[in-house]
Amino acid sequence: MKELKVKYVESKKDDFTIEDVSGLLDTFTKHKLDFVPWPQYPLKPSVSFSIAHNHENIFLKFYVQEKYLRAQYNIANSAVYQDSCVEFFVSFDEGASYYNFEFNCIGTGYVAYKSLNGTRQLLDEDLVNGLRKKSVIITETGNDANWQLTLQIPFSIFIYTANNKLKEKKCRANFYKCGDLLPEPHFITWSNIISEKPNFHLPEYFGRLVFE
Repeated sequence: MKELKVKYVESKKDDFTIEDVSGLLDTFTKHKLDFVPWPQYPLKPSVSFSIAHNHENIFLKFYVQEKYLRAQYNIANSAVYQDSCVEFFVSFDEGASYYNFEFNCIGTGYVAYKSLNGTRQLLDEDLVNGLRKKSVIITETGNDANWQLTLQIPFSIFIYTANNKLKEKKCRANFYKCGDLLPEPHFITWSNIISEKPNFHLPEYFGRLVFE
């Protein structure tokens, strides 16, 4: 199982802006999404992420270079996976339940929770829209589009999980890049998945995060 230690950063709640988060994450190690699990979708954009926390928030930044750029959805909890999209799935109970965070290149978010009984519930749009984020499309010309997305995910958004600090907490997680309706659809992952068809909703293949 892949494992990643998530570094702790000091921050003052009142003056730590999303721009500060973005700049800080630029100095951290970048982890690549290396797996293309489904050979029928061979396109492999260049995607990496950096991650940190301050016990109360997960700080996450994606760096994307891809052939196509699509951003059709601007309403929370819409089908952003059809656009140029990055995703973060996380479980605090070894995969029995999990949250999936999905964002397109303009920062439109979709957040849902898969419960222990298998049902999936969308989080309230106000919670999704309230997430602090910064989306930047750097280039959209030539052969590739380059964009970045920074997220500050407060632990308070995990409304179905005991409200504990992140300190020394372990969880299961995976990171993805997709674009279902791009001219060449693609599906790439941080922790590899074994399945016949593209499916990110397989927590048995999540890696592990350890919050320092």
